[in-house]
Amino acid sequence: MRMSPRAQRLVPLALIVALVAGCSADVDELQQWMEEQKRVVKPNVEPLSAPKKFNPQAYTALTAVEPFSTQKLTVALKQEARQPNSLLAAEINRRKSPLEAYPIDSMSMVGSVVRGGRPYALLRVDNLLYQVRPGDYIGQNYGKITKISETDIEYREIVQDAAGEWVERNAALRLEEKAR
Repeated sequence: MRMSPRAQRLVPLALIVALVAGCSADVDELQQWMEEQKRVVKPNVEPLSAPKKFNPQAYTALTAVEPFSTQKLTVALKQEARQPNSLLAAEINRRKSPLEAYPIDSMSMVGSVVRGGRPYALLRVDNLLYQVRPGDYIGQNYGKITKISETDIEYREIVQDAAGEWVERNAALRLEEKAR
């Protein structure tokens, strides 16, 4: 037996209505179970403890010497310079050169030349060129140029080691080559 097209459209609709009607019967049963669970199960929540009493403390370090002050550093350097064997003694008492105001990593060697048998190097600092020779001072760590070659400037610095002692350290500034 063949069904009419209208009957064919009504069959899926009838199945959906039957399915929805079957689910609505279970909704009442589900609601009852939820209510029963609410009555039976009691949550166990521990009460919060009272907050601890805050006792403010007066700031007493305001009158102390600031650990990073330049005044404290200056005093420490002068005390170090008074030591008879100190590496800093001669360095602190001499006149500073303009290149000692810049850190070494801001300098770049851009060339070298020999004039009158003496080697010279060209340093670029802040887009200015400086001519230096062995014996000149550079950098902020009492750097003294010891040797100049075609490719680098060798210098020694006076720095503090991990124990706070002043020690000499040798380093070099290499010729800066431009990329082609």
